[in-house]
Amino acid sequence: MSETRSDGELLRAIAADGDRRAFEELYRRFAPWLTARLRGRCSDTGVVDDVVQETFLAVWRGTARYREEGDVAGWLWRIGSRRLVDALRGDGARGRLRQALARLRHRDEASAEERVLAGVEHGDLAGALVSLSPELRAVLQATVIDGLTTREAAVLLGIPPGTVKTRAMRARKQLREALA
Repeated sequence: MSETRSDGELLRAIAADGDRRAFEELYRRFAPWLTARLRGRCSDTGVVDDVVQETFLAVWRGTARYREEGDVAGWLWRIGSRRLVDALRGDGARGRLRQALARLRHRDEASAEERVLAGVEHGDLAGALVSLSPELRAVLQATVIDGLTTREAAVLLGIPPGTVKTRAMRARKQLREALA
């Protein structure tokens, strides 16, 4: 019976030796989770599947290097979310993105992130976040939770970078007032 290796050990084995078994184990651990998260941002399953493949290909080739700072899942999410933005920047991406966001805005079921943000475990913050308009929450989610730059959030949300900055400023101001 083999011993279960930590995420960090798997990444070190992949980087040092090109260990295929380590790579397969890392993929089994994180690909379903990454796919589910990215599908919360993009309804095009083909694009999401390509982005997940590109993310793990970057890990295998060593073009994405883990510096052993923070959580491996967070590191993979950052790579995947940035690659999703890059994929959506392609020909016709803005139109596809607007359609995907429109579908997401009008769906009845809240995403996992929305449920966590609105959850009781966050106390007063949950109430303050719920009181924000969907546009302001979307900017906070893209820039704070997903860690995207202003430019990347603008592409993802289909709005100008200046609007992202303005909405982020308004959201922070409203949160400060609500939590004061």
